[in-house]
Amino acid sequence: MARKFKSGDWVRVKGKLIAPKMQVLKYVQKKDSVLGLFDYDSYLECVWYKNGERKSKVYHQNKLTKTIETGGLFKTFLTTPSLSLTQNLK
Repeated sequence: MARKFKSGDWVRVKGKLIAPKMQVLKYVQKKDSVLGLFDYDSYLECVWYKNGERKSKVYHQNKLTKTIETGGLFKTFLTTPSLSLTQNLK
């Protein structure tokens, strides 16, 4: 089976509305329980962060879809500028 992703790609799990945005780390080997053969081209390890904690999991490449948005595993908190309706014009 041909590889669909490369390290660094941003992916999500297909069909899940609130699936986290994950980054592909690498393809990993997985043993087929029926045939006993190792598969090096179908399973990949992905990483994401939830509440500052690093999570990782192995997924079959057919369960993932590439996302358009990229970058930023961490949440960034942007401060909104405070606007004042009154100005001191002295």
